[in-house]
Amino acid sequence: MISKDELINEAVLLPVEIRLQLVDKLLQSLNPINKDIDEHRMIEAERRVAEIENGKIKTVSGEYVFQRLHDRHLGCVPFLHAPFG
Repeated sequence: MISKDELINEAVLLPVEIRLQLVDKLLQSLNPINKDIDEHRMIEAERRVAEIENGKIKTVSGEYVFQRLHDRHLGCVPFLHAPFG
């Protein structure tokens, strides 16, 4: 049986196309496809996009979100309002 190190050393020598296929297979094995869950995610994503497009909800910038997370992590007083508009 081939050792872990030998397997890795052999894998990095494979052509790029085959390494990409190998990576894809390995990732799929870590997160197997579940069509029911994927369909529910798609429905939820479409619902959220529709809410944004019809004005039911408003978006905030990524910068604002990360600033809030940063402030919360440091225990700072969070912003009092979101910069909509």
